[in-house]
Amino acid sequence: MATSINRRSANPRIGKRAQRGFSLIEVMISMVILTVGLISLLGVFGLAMASTQTSQQDMIAKQLANEALESIVTARNTSQIGWDAIQNISGSCPSASGPIFMSGVQPIYLAGADGIIGTCDDANAQTLQSPGPDGIFGNSDDVSIPLSNFQRTIDILPVVDSNHNVISSVRAINITIQYSTTTRLPKSYVLSSFISQYQ
Repeated sequence: MATSINRRSANPRIGKRAQRGFSLIEVMISMVILTVGLISLLGVFGLAMASTQTSQQDMIAKQLANEALESIVTARNTSQIGWDAIQNISGSCPSASGPIFMSGVQPIYLAGADGIIGTCDDANAQTLQSPGPDGIFGNSDDVSIPLSNFQRTIDILPVVDSNHNVISSVRAINITIQYSTTTRLPKSYVLSSFISQYQ
């Protein structure tokens, strides 16, 4: 009966060659790949932190645009102003029956005596009240956030049909809020809508 001899156990050199470790080049390549991956991951964390820090300002910009649109719609619904007044002023403050909405970039002011945002009688810089460290609104520790880095533009434009005729009973409203973030990057939020002469 012939016995089979295991060549590996018979020759110790063959077993040592099979168990050799990584070469220096393989270790260097794996370190480079690992370093590139970690640097990419740090970049993603940086972007996430930046977007988290600007999320409050983005929310404020959205709220300011909605507030201006609601003011226009409410004025129309309560018949506080006529349909002809829902337009931009071409020059200085309007007459009693003309357009009332300021043209161009305006600071964020509180509504004046007419109760409509974006008109000539707006005054006093608007601030945002935020609950203080205790999280309860209306205490002495509430924080007042100035809105000095926000600006608003209200553009009220005519709407035309497919034949380029002006539709007199509908107007387009574009409200743009411009602001700078904590990282000093300029941003803007645009709210576009339509308003009809009829409720």
